[in-house]
Amino acid sequence: MSHRPSVARAARCIPSSLAVFAAAFAFSGCAKTEGTRSTDSTASSTSSATTSVACVGDNGGITLPAGFCATVFADDIGHARHIVVNTNGDVYVNTWSGRYYQGATKSGAFLLALRDTNADGKADLIKRFGPDAQQGNGGGTGISIYKGALYAEEGDTLSKRIVRYALSSDSVGPTSTTSEAIVIALPADGDHPMHPFVIDGSGNIFMDVGSASNSCQVKSRTLESPGRRPCVELQTRAGIWRYDANRTNQRFSRAGRYATGNRNAVGIALDGSGQLFATQHGRDQLFENWPKLYTSNQGQNLPAEELLKVAQGDDYGWPYCYYDGSQKKLVLAPEYVGDGGKAVGECASKKGPEAFFPAHWAPDGIAFYTGSQFPARYDGGAFIAFHGSWNRAPGPQGGYNVAFVPFTGGKAIDPAKYEIFADGFAGANKQPDAAAHRPTGLAVGPDGSLYITDDKGGRVWRVVYKGTAR
Repeated sequence: MSHRPSVARAARCIPSSLAVFAAAFAFSGCAKTEGTRSTDSTASSTSSATTSVACVGDNGGITLPAGFCATVFADDIGHARHIVVNTNGDVYVNTWSGRYYQGATKSGAFLLALRDTNADGKADLIKRFGPDAQQGNGGGTGISIYKGALYAEEGDTLSKRIVRYALSSDSVGPTSTTSEAIVIALPADGDHPMHPFVIDGSGNIFMDVGSASNSCQVKSRTLESPGRRPCVELQTRAGIWRYDANRTNQRFSRAGRYATGNRNAVGIALDGSGQLFATQHGRDQLFENWPKLYTSNQGQNLPAEELLKVAQGDDYGWPYCYYDGSQKKLVLAPEYVGDGGKAVGECASKKGPEAFFPAHWAPDGIAFYTGSQFPARYDGGAFIAFHGSWNRAPGPQGGYNVAFVPFTGGKAIDPAKYEIFADGFAGANKQPDAAAHRPTGLAVGPDGSLYITDDKGGRVWRVVYKGTAR
């Protein structure tokens, strides 16, 4: 479920100076620039007038439930990771470069501001800003807005940082090319070098720091190599860290750890009440590394992907445990004297998921629906973007879709049930290198529209509801 350290695996959840950076500008298309599955199936700058968007065409190549339609809000913008929408409807996207992506990277800066000036569901004003590759930047995943400022992850292959840009509703980009460093020296080596984050109303930055390895083996991803005990990697990886969005130059350290045992939480979000949730990208290669304990079919279907409700001090079990969706429990990993899924041992004290999904689908983005445009059944539920698998052989690869999990009272109605909301991103071939698009980030706009990013083809969709009234 994670990337192997090779480009061929096409990373499903992809991989310091504080100098003043010059803004970079680029044109995109004809845009102007400024300075258990069910099949159910605000200023003048905003694109809030959903009635002006007609359900025509092919929804940008994806399928949606009846009554929904999509426009291609932007296209070919680079490896589009996470996305956020300002209160005036302006859209901001963080894009990424690095070893997980083949082919050329878009020239210019990695942060994009996009505005739909005529409410047709397409960005016609696009601006790139922040440092570019010539300034030692490779882009990032995390992005958020707090107190009218944009926070974003950036950095190189060794160290990342979270920076802040001032915004103004009068300009599609930041008010200054200068950013402030908020958190510095974030680890960017190993299997999971990205740092998704979300900021709550009090200014707490909750940030994922993914594991550097698959399962903390003495020899990573090696046949029958035992796990390290203790897994010292947990001191600075595989968990959620908390920092203060109101402070500058906070240095990453083990002291900031908020929760632990989460192998890779590319999806991290707050629900409507402010409760924190995160995904767990389950470990890979149970069969390949432990063929005496697991069949190839078990390797394909274990472990489950997870949606976790996060509280301070929680421990979700990695690397000592994994979640078996068929048994609906955490069991001991083979690196830690597990016996193929029967023994529970120390996993009895670890925290299980709020909801779970098929193995290796790679949940890369979460958005709780807090808008009022979609039918009422979507209220409070979770949309999850599944980036797509690389290691579900001998069966077909899976994911490459956006699923919906109904919630009520802050809980999933059924932890095992989800429905595919949007599909068709990959096209004819659900393989990382061959897929046309891979859904990655999600955001709900102030008008209730859902935005979906794609880090393969660089596309952004805007999904609206055109059916009967709520």
